Amino acid sequence: MNFFKWLVQSRYRGRIFSYNESDNLLQAADPVNQEGSPASGVSTISPHLSDNLQRVKEVFKHCSDFNILPWQYGPELSYAAFSIYFDSVVQKKDHNYFRVSLQDQVIHELGQGTMVTPEDIKFFFSNKGASSDSAILVEDFNEAVNYALEGHLVIFFDQWNKALSFNATNLETRQVTESVTEPVVKGPRESTVENLSKNLGMLRTRLKTPNFKIETLPTSGQTRTKVAYGYLDGTVNPEMLAEFQRRIAKLQNKEILETSYIEESIEDSTYSPFPQYRYTERTDVAVAALLEGKIIVLVEGTGSILICPGLLFELLQSSEDYYQRTVISSIIRVLRLVALFIAIGLPSVYIAFSTFHPELIPTVLLLAVVNSREGIPFPAVFEALIMEFFFELLREAGIRLPRPVGSAVSIVGALVIGEAAINAGIASPIMVIIVALTGIASFSIPQYNFAIALRILRFPLMLFAAVLGIFGILIAFMLIWLHLANLRSLGQPYLSPVGPFIPRQMRDVIVRAPLEILMRSPRNRHMRKP
Repeated sequence: MNFFKWLVQSRYRGRIFSYNESDNLLQAADPVNQEGSPASGVSTISPHLSDNLQRVKEVFKHCSDFNILPWQYGPELSYAAFSIYFDSVVQKKDHNYFRVSLQDQVIHELGQGTMVTPEDIKFFFSNKGASSDSAILVEDFNEAVNYALEGHLVIFFDQWNKALSFNATNLETRQVTESVTEPVVKGPRESTVENLSKNLGMLRTRLKTPNFKIETLPTSGQTRTKVAYGYLDGTVNPEMLAEFQRRIAKLQNKEILETSYIEESIEDSTYSPFPQYRYTERTDVAVAALLEGKIIVLVEGTGSILICPGLLFELLQSSEDYYQRTVISSIIRVLRLVALFIAIGLPSVYIAFSTFHPELIPTVLLLAVVNSREGIPFPAVFEALIMEFFFELLREAGIRLPRPVGSAVSIVGALVIGEAAINAGIASPIMVIIVALTGIASFSIPQYNFAIALRILRFPLMLFAAVLGIFGILIAFMLIWLHLANLRSLGQPYLSPVGPFIPRQMRDVIVRAPLEILMRSPRNRHMRKP
């Protein structure tokens, strides 16, 4: 009978010890002299089990989900050890599994029968390594504490200044399902989850090449969130990669909970309304971005993948553009471009034409507009601002409400308020139609953060149109275009490949070229330096 079987048959079997129960037991079982033990502030693991126990108790005091499991082994149970773990993240059935794993390794490899001593354990794991599944040999006490916080089961032995750590994390996570924010009619339905390892595994399955590099960012702070970024070696621009690594290195001491924390910290222009990076929950989109020389960022605990850099015309593209035929995809892209101008400029154009340039409106349409506005007490600009404000309010309410009632409230609210506003003489029917068309056009933008930028810019455009008419709209569009021309995303021109003009890359901007032209090896395909 080996020492693990003795443990199971001992009076400590199946018992989870608290601090008070385990303290005297381990001190009595520890035959090592207590003199010369290191101070509590020293990072190395002490060879005296009682010292390690005291330090563990001090670090994890007032943690109700933390457990210490003492056990004994060796001839006549003369040697002691203890395991530490959090029962909120470690499955309880794994406790005996790791001890049996130790038993199988030491007994089988050393052939010592049941007479296992601390010297045998030290010899085996020091010379042969921690060959058990997910086992790690730890020499630093702070490192052992970190492993316990990450969901490992850590075992301390008497007469040994090292510990063994086993990955025993067992948390319930969301299963891989279809993407909610990026639905498609054709194409893969696989979406990322909140588990970093699963996301990296799905990406590695799609991109089977050693050139796909994944590097981790060691973060400190209270969260110690795992952050990983990947790129395709030989495809990514080395200068762009070096700039990205320089920026993201500043986040090592920051608290990171989601990929948006990284976006705001490394973007070129914090106060620009336009997003400088893309988000995706689809693994096929992330792999396609890697093949184009992009850098992706993943964070433990969130399913969003950050794609760096994100350029203007890429924000208008969808993954389904490459799953449809060339003609269909090109028509849809042109439709999105028209929707962009409708979403940002339709209310301002109506204000300018109805207020300053009625002669530009056909006579029949002008008469219809005049009749619809008869009796409205507000100018067109105030009417548009009021209706746009309530439309945005309804849209935000529909997002924040529970999903079963959110869509119903937003639709019914829009119908009721629109009809009531018309009957009360506060808004004209043509204005309700314009606001509705503007909202529908903004829904057709694939990237949600880009659609938000258009919603924000819509309001200053209406003010420009109310002051200067069509000339105010031209001035506003000129200012926006100048801003876009000066904007950078990770050092890359935001309007690329239109500005600067790169003819070779224009085949996948507005009109999508056939796939036989686009499908080529990404090797040494660096992005052009600005």
